[in-house]
Amino acid sequence: MGWALLGAGLLLAIYTLLRHGLRRVPPPRARPTLRGRTAIVTGGSGGIGAATALELARCGARVVLAARSVPRGEAAARRIRTETGNAEVLFMQLDLASLRSVRAFASAFLRQEPHLHLLINNAGVSAGGTTEDGYSLPFQVNHLGHFLLTQLLLERLQSCAPSRVVIVASRAHCAGRLRLDTLGRPPPGLLSTFQDYCDSKLANVLHARELATRLQGTEVTCYAVHPGFVNTELFRHAPLWLKPLFLPLVWLFFCDAAEGAQTSLHCATHDGLERFSGRYFADCRLQEPWPPARDDRLALALWEASERLVGLAGAGGSPSPAPAAVVQ
Repeated sequence: MGWALLGAGLLLAIYTLLRHGLRRVPPPRARPTLRGRTAIVTGGSGGIGAATALELARCGARVVLAARSVPRGEAAARRIRTETGNAEVLFMQLDLASLRSVRAFASAFLRQEPHLHLLINNAGVSAGGTTEDGYSLPFQVNHLGHFLLTQLLLERLQSCAPSRVVIVASRAHCAGRLRLDTLGRPPPGLLSTFQDYCDSKLANVLHARELATRLQGTEVTCYAVHPGFVNTELFRHAPLWLKPLFLPLVWLFFCDAAEGAQTSLHCATHDGLERFSGRYFADCRLQEPWPPARDDRLALALWEASERLVGLAGAGGSPSPAPAAVVQ
């Protein structure tokens, strides 16, 4: 019995050393008060989104959890209100896999809420499939839905400036390859779903880059962030055969949701980041993304294609780019 306990203790010690020695997680930081400021967090019913919303509520913000599931969203809002004592946490339904739902959410929000200072485009999926709009599920939820949402809320963000947009991307953007002539369709190949996810994350980084170019001088700034490798439900649709192989990696290397929220919170609340609008952050630090994510021509082409796909082209729904603005 004694040897068994000793062995278990040694295994626990090795696990702890590996887990905390191999993972780099920025320590929690002091946050400014956010009283009088309103935030939207997409995917706010669980994972990184719920952790982000919890911290914003602790800082005194009015927080709208925008999520697809009504029971989960309402439960998350109740939980955050109870834990923080902040009564100004509410749920509004948003299904990013439906452009009709995105428009309905934006319309309802603009009717009900006079202010918007922080838009956290956090929700994401990795599962394959096709949306009701005919686009691949990861590309619409991760990029197109957020692109449309941001455009529909942009005037409110500008009227409440200084304000910020945080787009949760991923280091997976380095494997992204955008084919503008087939944008929104699943890529071919055996790893189609994984490639689709990577493509959507490259689109996230490029979206932040072009948005920053168009918003110079407005006091609305935006940032793309890599949250780290986080143990959330994002990969719950992974094949059953892969999960036993994946689980040890999750235990050893992945952050929890609260740790994964730190870079989003940093870009949403930290003073002095305005000059870095459009840039990419990881571990709460400025980092250089993969070269295609720094391609201004690709960013512009993606923007124009995204406008067409979501039905904004020619509708006056986009700010015009400043000709001389270049994101460094």
